[in-house]
Amino acid sequence: MGKGRVEAFSDGVIAIIITIMVLELKVPEGFDLAALRPVLPVFCAYVLSFIYVGIYWNNHHHMFHAVQKVNGAVLWANLHLLFWLSLLPAVTHWVGENHLASWPTAMYGVVLFMSSIAYFILMGVLIREHGKDSALARAVGNDFKGKVSVVIYLTGIALAFVVPWVSAALYTLAAAWWLVPDRRIEHVLES
Repeated sequence: MGKGRVEAFSDGVIAIIITIMVLELKVPEGFDLAALRPVLPVFCAYVLSFIYVGIYWNNHHHMFHAVQKVNGAVLWANLHLLFWLSLLPAVTHWVGENHLASWPTAMYGVVLFMSSIAYFILMGVLIREHGKDSALARAVGNDFKGKVSVVIYLTGIALAFVVPWVSAALYTLAAAWWLVPDRRIEHVLES
């Protein structure tokens, strides 16, 4: 099967996720800078989540650029990833409205963790479909960055019940690390 529909569907779902997140932002009550203070936590959570959605969209785009075909397993693995990403608007709003309370902060981390696991599964299914010598397999290698991110999310989940702001800092650190352009797939495709 061709990959075009998977890419188009994924792009559409990701666009809807971003739309839902932005619609959760409330207009400040008032007309001065002090009116922004109550909405600042929700806005900060939105910015972090927008970055994460952007990271997943970017990496998903690159991953599918490196493959030629999909099968049923790829379709389900892709839906699995989109499921976890679709929960991001809910946990974003929850953590923002509750100012890094333990459970919302932990659940934010759970969604990040499960999204990363779903991405690993999708990547594995694609590599299995295209072979261990495929461009994607060569580009991904041992995926050190992805594995460390999983550890960061798990640590953040555990720390949410002790010092939630450290969890938020860890989630932000992982996002910042992924913002650094990852050119592995581009390098493999160019060679």
